[in-house]
Amino acid sequence: MLSSYEGTQMTSHRAPVPAHVRIGAALGLLLLSPICAEYLIGYDQIISHPIEMLTGLLVLGPLYGTVAVLIREAARRTGRGWPTMLLLSAAFGLIQAGLVDQSLFNPDFVLEASWDHDRLPTFIAELGISVKHVVGFVGGHIIWSFCAPIGVVESCVPRIADRPWLGRLSITAMIVLYGLGALVIFKEHSEQFLATPAQLGSITLFALALIVIAFTVPQRSRRQGSEGRVPPPWAVGGGIVVLLGVHQLSSPGWGGAALNITALTLAGGALLRWSRRAEWGRPHVLAACGAALVVNAALSFAVEPLGETSLVAKYGANAALMIVVLVLLGWARQRLRPTIARPFHARPAQASRDQEDRQVQTGRTGPSLFDPEPDQAGGGRFNPGPGSR
Repeated sequence: MLSSYEGTQMTSHRAPVPAHVRIGAALGLLLLSPICAEYLIGYDQIISHPIEMLTGLLVLGPLYGTVAVLIREAARRTGRGWPTMLLLSAAFGLIQAGLVDQSLFNPDFVLEASWDHDRLPTFIAELGISVKHVVGFVGGHIIWSFCAPIGVVESCVPRIADRPWLGRLSITAMIVLYGLGALVIFKEHSEQFLATPAQLGSITLFALALIVIAFTVPQRSRRQGSEGRVPPPWAVGGGIVVLLGVHQLSSPGWGGAALNITALTLAGGALLRWSRRAEWGRPHVLAACGAALVVNAALSFAVEPLGETSLVAKYGANAALMIVVLVLLGWARQRLRPTIARPFHARPAQASRDQEDRQVQTGRTGPSLFDPEPDQAGGGRFNPGPGSR
């Protein structure tokens, strides 16, 4: 499945992409993923210690960022799109919360009253898990740890958004870094708690099943999308803000869990429906993924971090991360703009590249969830819990 992309990448109908562009995109994703997973919502006292936040990336980058890069690489190398990435994200969300840090099962994972306040109302004793935690932790990994960062970074490099970025050496390095990061976190959290063999085995089987299903999803179709209207990107983003806000703010009880699941189902269903239509394009993907970042960045101002914190430092960090998110999304939108402005008819020498740009911007969708495809012609208190796991 792997092929060498360490040098200049070539395809049969596309211009070569310099290695520094591809490696730069991968490094951007390697950093954005842990920031979105652990820092953006501002749930932990580390939010008031900027130096510790930076050094924390030495562990969180391998733990989250490598997975995001590998998920994207696996999907793009096999000609698959967002359904595969979503399923792989769910698998690694289970692995992270069920096997690595075991927060799904540990009743004393956080020694704060808010932990039991969130966990106990939907706790199922026979399984040793809380429904709210399963939805919140696994859903949080799918959205904020992996998929939203992938969508935003791909929007920053639209010309190579559907291409592999790494070669064998880089992929091997990512796998090794992930193993080391996961081992560090596992050893830290398993010193005082270890889930039962049945719990660990069940999570392993579920994760493996999701991985297998992810690679049985058909490769992306190149046929034109179906007819039908698609809301403008701003409306897509606004709708996602509302639904993910409901997801994050849902109450701990069974009613809140039902509302939480309903909000996520509505968001996923709408994206699936719209992404099959011909009018769906990369600006819609950016709007949906960027909205997820904006939700957590905005809610961070209302989150009371665990432990002792300096309010000045906390709100300063919240504001800085919000600014970074808005600047990043604005830059990503600018990167997409040339593919919108470029005229359809161009000089013959530019036709191939212009056609590729149009495909990147407004490609057609087949069965893939919010994935623009190329045409045939061109090729308590509010506390979401650690890492919104």
